[in-house]
Amino acid sequence: MTGKILKAIHEGELTIGEITIPCSVLEGGIRVLSRRGVNVALGGSIGGVVKGESGGRSLPRILGTSAVRPFISNELMAGAKEAYVFHPLHGGRTAFGYEATLLPMMCETILDADRAGAIKNKEAVRLADTLLRGFARIGIIALIDEATGYQEVRDRKALEEILDRYLRKEYARWSKRFPDEFYQQIFRLRGWQWRGMKVNRPSAVANYTTDFVYARLAPGVLEELERLNPIDDGRRAVKHHQWLTLDIGHPALQAHLSGIMAIMRGSTTWEHARRMIQRAYPRINTNLEIPFPDEEEDS
Repeated sequence: MTGKILKAIHEGELTIGEITIPCSVLEGGIRVLSRRGVNVALGGSIGGVVKGESGGRSLPRILGTSAVRPFISNELMAGAKEAYVFHPLHGGRTAFGYEATLLPMMCETILDADRAGAIKNKEAVRLADTLLRGFARIGIIALIDEATGYQEVRDRKALEEILDRYLRKEYARWSKRFPDEFYQQIFRLRGWQWRGMKVNRPSAVANYTTDFVYARLAPGVLEELERLNPIDDGRRAVKHHQWLTLDIGHPALQAHLSGIMAIMRGSTTWEHARRMIQRAYPRINTNLEIPFPDEEEDS
């Protein structure tokens, strides 16, 4: 456990599918998920948290079995032991929370263990899969900001820190970042004939790319990309993804695209896919328009 008892400055509930987890933003901008809520979300009982080696209660019960322990990374174990103790916003007993990005790591661990045949609790596997489809590891920060209302008061410094992590100071050389399947699924759901990547795509596809990807990737990213990479004479100088950083921006993009494509694969209609994408990856700024009908994103 962390030593200092912090205070919650914003609270809310993070909802993914049928799963709801209480979440908070603590002083200093620390985003946490209720430890009890995470345990319940992964199929455990209200009080069922496994004691760690140090004697503190650390991991959700599903991760505490001897069969699953070999799949738990040192990073996850260390993070679970450093759970936050905090005062809820409206008073009451102190609460305990996991740092937000631990939950996707827990879900990945459960799915890894299941693939190896180490988990018998298939309901926990289903729940972990539902959660993992609902957010990418980086994107969870934006989801919690929206759920708690913290995005409305986030100061410019915090936003600049996010942009520094996601975006380069100068754009990189082009390399393929968008899988062909991303476009194939759009064509399938729109009922358009797919003729391959070498055939020019309708201009609407660029709008969908902006909407489904850059407008939902992280706070401020789309606005900053449009400032760095404006349209000139009907086209952009480079593709938006050439501005993303290798260590944070591109991994976040790939994780986000994987989630979007999973939703599209499981959808039978365009409207169903749009609704599910909005539910799992809400637009960070809903007042943004989808501009540039003549722009075409690449693969």
